[in-house]
Amino acid sequence: MEKRVRFKSAWLPWVLVAPQMAIVLVFFFWPAGQALYQSVLQEDAFGTSREFVGLENFRRLWEDPSYVDSFYTTALFSVLVAVIGICVALLLAVMANRVVRGAAIYKTLLIWPYAVAPVVAGVLWLMMFASPWGVVSYTLQALGYDWNHLLSGRDAMALIVMASVWKQISYNFLFFLAGLQSVPSSVIEAATIDGASPWKRFWSIVFPLLSPTTFFLLVMNVIYAFFDTFAIVDAATQGGPGKDTSILVYKVYYDGFKALDMGGSAAQSVVLMAVVILLTVFQFRFVEKKVQY
Repeated sequence: MEKRVRFKSAWLPWVLVAPQMAIVLVFFFWPAGQALYQSVLQEDAFGTSREFVGLENFRRLWEDPSYVDSFYTTALFSVLVAVIGICVALLLAVMANRVVRGAAIYKTLLIWPYAVAPVVAGVLWLMMFASPWGVVSYTLQALGYDWNHLLSGRDAMALIVMASVWKQISYNFLFFLAGLQSVPSSVIEAATIDGASPWKRFWSIVFPLLSPTTFFLLVMNVIYAFFDTFAIVDAATQGGPGKDTSILVYKVYYDGFKALDMGGSAAQSVVLMAVVILLTVFQFRFVEKKVQY
């Protein structure tokens, strides 16, 4: 029989969920409502005058070539961060799951990057690739590659992708490692007895059993690439060179706090929120069909 918790008082469950509901309302719904309200207004930088302009802010967005370009930049950036981050984390988790001696030290070292603040991660990778005295850029130049993320949009994109993947790698690693440790050893042993190679065992047995974890990390990494990478971009490239690394979340900040276009910035935040919601719904609607629970 199904066991359900029964409360003696009808109001007690509401009291228990009230703190979480307050956090959601204050930090999620209220800012979203404020952004939606400001997106239909035209106001000065100090908020002393406001004028209702309807959908004019949204119309101006699609007439701005730099805003349309930021969509392509964000799409490329998010795909690279999600795919590379998940693949590298899965490889590290498989290797860590097979380590016997020194396993605790190995796993601890892989978890450490998650404790680093995003802005620190951006500065760290910027220092390593800063030309000409960065240790990595110096090595690349010695090998014949003229690295310069200040002039090359390709180098700048590679820099923020590597920094973002490195920052998120520990998060992905933890979930993959937990998923690998939950795979029944009896299933792997049976496949080994049947003569399945290590690659065949992984691709036919282990990876399908990890599909719920992979799907969850895909959703989380896409959201991470859209929102949580702002500090890395700001610290490493500031959207440059030109606008080559100006992803959507950074353009919201730049237009609002530097260009002082409050209405346009609010409209961008509404569009960004809608895009992420649609991507999440798409993933749950179509990608989840491939997941085996």
